[in-house]
Amino acid sequence: MIHIAETLNIGSIEGFLTPGEMRELTAVMDAALADDGSRRYDTERTSTLHSIPGHTPRQAMDIYEPAGRLETQELPQRAVTLLAAAVERATPALKRAMPVLTACREWMYVEYGPGQHITPHLDGIAPDPTIWPRQIAGISVALERAEDGGEFFVETTSADALWSPQHPGDGYHQPMAFARDGADHSADWFRTLPRTRWHVTPQPGTALLYGSQLTHGTEPVRQGRERKFISWLISENG
Repeated sequence: MIHIAETLNIGSIEGFLTPGEMRELTAVMDAALADDGSRRYDTERTSTLHSIPGHTPRQAMDIYEPAGRLETQELPQRAVTLLAAAVERATPALKRAMPVLTACREWMYVEYGPGQHITPHLDGIAPDPTIWPRQIAGISVALERAEDGGEFFVETTSADALWSPQHPGDGYHQPMAFARDGADHSADWFRTLPRTRWHVTPQPGTALLYGSQLTHGTEPVRQGRERKFISWLISENG
């Protein structure tokens, strides 16, 4: 049974990646992105993880990542293996924070250079939250922190306008609430919603957990490069 607190949770798994794993992942991704990686996955990229109903992928990219970012789900098999091992090792701590989770989705890799960032948004449980699987939280782990800027943040609010009157259905603790659709910078109601921003600067190798109904984003990088892996923790059935 999914509790609303799990979808609003924030937490951390220190040492999610070992120093040896971080060195190997850095080398693996450096090799994978050599030559034309920045061009293929950043400046010439035409697809995006994010989607907004009624908007093209290009429009969604302009809203979520107005200065662009490097983004790829084409990870080398060695990176997939190392990240899967880290999830398995961290599962007891992950389930302590979010008891309902059963799996981690495929990982993706992102980089932010100077000026690049992600605008505030929330991921949501599912397009139809009465259908399984259900997304409980995002998880991210940095390989390299920017020299200045690039901080991850979450935003909290007590505003009623964030929430939908939708009935929760089966598989949820009562009472349950669902965030409104369109909780991103494409919506006037969301952009003007009063929120309080909380910044965090985790050590490389620490995994951040952020609930699927928690607004989050990143500050623009001012100097250097922010490199991280991102995935989502899900509950596959009731």
